[in-house]
Amino acid sequence: MIPFPRINPNIIEVGPLKLRWYGLMYVLGFLAAYFLTSRQERARRLGLKGGSLQDLIFYLALGLILGARLGYLLFYQFPNYQYYLERPLEIIAIWHGGMSFHGGLIGAILGGVIFCRRHGLPILEVADTIIVSAPVGIGLGRLGNFINGELFGRPSNVPWAMIFPDGGGVPRHPSQLYEAALEGLVLFLILWKLKDKNFRPGALVCVFLGGYGAFRFLVEYVREPDPQLGLLLGFLSMGQILCLTMIVAALILWFLLPKSIDS
Repeated sequence: MIPFPRINPNIIEVGPLKLRWYGLMYVLGFLAAYFLTSRQERARRLGLKGGSLQDLIFYLALGLILGARLGYLLFYQFPNYQYYLERPLEIIAIWHGGMSFHGGLIGAILGGVIFCRRHGLPILEVADTIIVSAPVGIGLGRLGNFINGELFGRPSNVPWAMIFPDGGGVPRHPSQLYEAALEGLVLFLILWKLKDKNFRPGALVCVFLGGYGAFRFLVEYVREPDPQLGLLLGFLSMGQILCLTMIVAALILWFLLPKSIDS
């Protein structure tokens, strides 16, 4: 067993104001998206630079944050809907925690589509350009989850198991680190390797959707299910159901994409 590194989730505290590692990870993720996108030839060809790229990141960030919060309430807190109806301000209380990746993905997609429509840019090509950097933000977010001691794994006796502060005093899989490695580092390396290939528009989006869906689906087998939901259908977590939807969406989109010019 490895001791859980008790890192203070708050970097700085000044009265009621707190700068948290988790929030910093979001900021670093958006900065990485700007930097990595600006280095791509496709981005320069599309005119995604300077103010235009900053606007795109803003649209994506706004959509992601709103979608992540609403997705969490819809996908993971629906059984407690009465609580939020009685306390409507809690719906927007993102500082209390509770963000859904899948909801954030939907929100970011909507934000990106609105941006492309307003600027007359091809949606799939812009999506292929920006999606390459997405795993970096995902990986950083999982590190933030680890520092917070949340979204930990199921009980385990593997040598690297950890006892998390809120994990019931039993050794558990550090599933946040598994996700950071697979959904973050590995998926980023795959997409970065493929980014300059002459694939048809939308192909990298399919790789991202299918890759993330597959990695997350596997990790969910060792990640503790959300207590308010448990296992749905007796053997699948909500995360796995949403990831299966991503994989199916990737396959459908792949077959709907226009034919490639040359691969």
